[in-house]
Amino acid sequence: MSEPQMDPAGNTQQFKAFAQRNEPEAAPAGRSLLTPILIVVGVLIVAVLAFLLFR
Repeated sequence: MSEPQMDPAGNTQQFKAFAQRNEPEAAPAGRSLLTPILIVVGVLIVAVLAFLLFR
């Protein structure tokens, strides 16, 4: 059995293509947590106001 020939230029080109690709950065984790917290705070404010108005 003959061994497959390794082409170093092909590997280098593949690495360069990998290193130069542009990917969007991930969104910060704090931003995704902010929305549920704001929703909970809003619901609590509405509940307190409803309690004060209708008691």
